[in-house]
Amino acid sequence: MEQEILNVQAEAANALFTTNNLWMMIAAALVFIMHLGFSTLEIGFVRSKNVVNVLFKNAMILPIGILTYYICGFNLMYPGFADGSMEFFGFAGFGIGLGDMANSFTNSDGSMYADYTYWTDFIFQAMFAATCATIVSGAVAERVKLGPFIIFSVIFVAFVYPVLGSWKWGYGWLNTKGFYDFAGSTLVHSVGGWAALAGIIVLGPRIGKFVNGELRPIPGHSMPMAAIGVFLLFFGWFGFNGGSVLNADPELVSLVFVTTSLAAAAGAVTSMITAKLMFKTYDLSMVFNGILGGLVGITAGADVMTPMSAIIIGGVAGVLIPLAVTMFDKLKLDDPVGATSVHLVCGIWGTLAVGIFGGEDFSFVTQLIGVVAYGVGAFVPAMIIFLGFKYTVGVRVTREEELEGLDLAEHNMDAYPNFFVTPADGTNS
Repeated sequence: MEQEILNVQAEAANALFTTNNLWMMIAAALVFIMHLGFSTLEIGFVRSKNVVNVLFKNAMILPIGILTYYICGFNLMYPGFADGSMEFFGFAGFGIGLGDMANSFTNSDGSMYADYTYWTDFIFQAMFAATCATIVSGAVAERVKLGPFIIFSVIFVAFVYPVLGSWKWGYGWLNTKGFYDFAGSTLVHSVGGWAALAGIIVLGPRIGKFVNGELRPIPGHSMPMAAIGVFLLFFGWFGFNGGSVLNADPELVSLVFVTTSLAAAAGAVTSMITAKLMFKTYDLSMVFNGILGGLVGITAGADVMTPMSAIIIGGVAGVLIPLAVTMFDKLKLDDPVGATSVHLVCGIWGTLAVGIFGGEDFSFVTQLIGVVAYGVGAFVPAMIIFLGFKYTVGVRVTREEELEGLDLAEHNMDAYPNFFVTPADGTNS
């Protein structure tokens, strides 16, 4: 009888493990889809002459993220800080190995029973790693040299992102202080946003964006493509946030789905209203970024917020979007896709919101310390890397290349080679 009970318990534990692991792999696949969302969003917001260039960058960022995370990123992010260490920097070695059975699984709660395999842990986190560089890609679009940007992505994803990630998710010094960031409002989004800010400062605005001190909008070439990107990102965010529960707990995962959806919805509504009041028109791009801003805002505390708190957080993020876009324009900081407004500004807001709405277990001061620490930790290295390129090989394409478009200048390729059709009479269509 006792053996039968043990067998039933073992079968139940195995079924739970399988369910948890399956959900984590599905979540990893959903985060993978987000990279397609970033690609289509970015190409929609840039001019047609730069579409191939944006797609090329996004096609390279994900492979770079996976490979560098294998080589060193994973073990920089989860170094296994020793007791008594500074919990600021650690490294567990190059690559990932098979190990023995006990080390081939990871526990999200420190218990003896694993929630998912070591391999699932790696691939889920690797999908996150590339996101930072993807955020930068959109912000510096239409004027950055491809080679320096690729090298920047390698350095940033391989070393900067994982070291910063170790401070919280690797049980480093900010985790010890009680800083909280559930799925990455700061660790992923504002880290990428700070790097994007450094990039656009060094690069300067696109030709024609500011003429004689006057702002001249440069519209993207395809709002339908941008729309596809937004909805793919919204869809993938269920894996981004839902997978960050790190198991298939039905109550917590479903709560995260609800708070994530409500924040995005509130962001859409408030960005629409705010943009209408500010610009006297219904600005579709602001609504798109309002949705994304709500998603970024809730990401830090999606698992600890009430539905009403999620609506407030997303709603504030939606208001911040047009205000932040206007602020960056006044500062003559040119961001074609609004990445700094969405990922940096709303990432900071979402992280601080945990200290406001998260309850007595969370400290606003601690959250603020984390925001400042990550701001310095991301912005300074990114600025150094971009300035290093600027004063050596150069970081911006020539005026002629920018006017021609990076598709031809960098790739000798056109995204829409048959877009214009010449009729039989020889006139332009």
